[in-house]
Amino acid sequence: MPVDPLALLRRFGSPLYVYDLALVRARAQALRACISYRPFQPLYAIKANPCPAVVRAIVGEGYGIDAVSPGEVALALRLGLPPALVLYTENNMTDAEQAEALRQGVLVNCGSLDRLDRLCRAGAPSASVRVNPDVGAGAHEKICTAGPRSKFGVHHREIDHVLAIERATGVPVVGCHMHIGSGFLDADAFVQAMQVVIAVAERMPNLRFVDFGGGIGIPYRSGERPMDLAALGRAASALMESFAARYAAAHGGRRLELRLEPGRFLVAEAGTLYATVTSVKRNPDGPEGRGRIYVGTDTGFNHLIRPCLYDAYHRIDNVSRPQAAPTAVDVVGNICESGDVFARDRVLPLPEPGDVLALRDAGAYGMAMASTYNTRPLPAEVVIDGDEVRVARARQGIDDLLAAYVW
Repeated sequence: MPVDPLALLRRFGSPLYVYDLALVRARAQALRACISYRPFQPLYAIKANPCPAVVRAIVGEGYGIDAVSPGEVALALRLGLPPALVLYTENNMTDAEQAEALRQGVLVNCGSLDRLDRLCRAGAPSASVRVNPDVGAGAHEKICTAGPRSKFGVHHREIDHVLAIERATGVPVVGCHMHIGSGFLDADAFVQAMQVVIAVAERMPNLRFVDFGGGIGIPYRSGERPMDLAALGRAASALMESFAARYAAAHGGRRLELRLEPGRFLVAEAGTLYATVTSVKRNPDGPEGRGRIYVGTDTGFNHLIRPCLYDAYHRIDNVSRPQAAPTAVDVVGNICESGDVFARDRVLPLPEPGDVLALRDAGAYGMAMASTYNTRPLPAEVVIDGDEVRVARARQGIDDLLAAYVW
C-alpha cells in the first residue's frame, strides 16, 4: 500500500520512525534463500532494531535471536522464542547476568577465557566461544569488531586454552562463533575470516554449530553496490559443506549446523525517520563565498546518532516539495551540540519551514541507539504491514520522561 508520509505525520506527529514490515520479510527471505547448506539456522542481531513488531516479522521467517544483553534475552523470550533459539553473546557480563542466563536456559557465547571458565564452573550444561579471527571489516573503525585492536572475542591462537577449560570442567563447547564487523559490502573479508574460524573449529571436538556472524551492509550511498548475496551464499555454503564433511568423518557422522546473524541487512532499508523543518537560516560565510544554508529540524542526534558517531551517510528527501530548486544545504538537528549535523553541503530540493524530510535507511541503529539527551523525549515508532498502519511504540512525552526521577 502506498503510504503518504505527510498523512502519517498528521496522524502520529513529528518526528516519527516508520518501518515497512514487507521489506523486512523480503530481506529475511533473501538471506535464507542464498544459503544452500543444511542445516542452516539464521539468527537476527536484535540490537539493530529491537522493536517487537519488527522482531516478530523476522522470527516469523524462521530466525532465532542473537542477543548481547539481559534485556535483549528477556525481549526474545517474551516474544515466545524458545531458549534454544537464543544465543547470548556476552560482552564483559557480570556474574549476576551469567546466573540469570543460566536460569533462563539460553546458551552463552563467551568472548573471553575467564568468562568461559567461570561459566563452565558455574554449572552451565554447555557453552559457545566467540573467536577473534584477527580479521576485521566494517564501514567505520568503531564498527569493526575483530582484528588486533578489537575488544571482542578469544584470539584464534588461544584455542588451546579453550580446549583446556573444556577438559578441566567437562562442559562441552558446542558453538564456534565470529563477528568481524558491520556494514561491509565485499564478501572477500568475510570469506577470509570464515576460513580462519573453520581452522579453529576443526580442533573443537564437541561442536553443534559454527556461526559466521553478521555485518552484511547495505548501500547507503547511491554509488554503492549491495552485497552479492549469491556469491556470499555460495562461498559460505561451500566452505561449510567441505568442513562439515571432514568434521563428520572425524566425529561419528555428526552434521554441524551453519549459523549467520544479520542485523542491519534485514532492517536498515525498511526504516525511515521523518522530521519537520523548523527553520532555514542563511549565513553569509560558506564554500567559495556562496554562503551557507542551515536547515533545522525537530529531531537530532538524540534520535539518529549514526552521522555524528560514525560519520554515517543517510539519504535525505524533501517529501513535501520534491520539485523545489536543488540547493546545497546543511541539514542539522535541534540538540545543543556542534556535532548535531545530519548532512553537510547536501543538495536537496530547497526546504522551507514546515516541509517534511525523510532520513532514509534508518531502520538499523536508529531508534535502537536513541537517547533523551537535552531532556528531549523519544519519538513514536509506527509499522506498516500491508494495508495496516499501527503504532509500535507510543511517543514519549515530557511528563513521561520526568516521571523516571524521584521528586
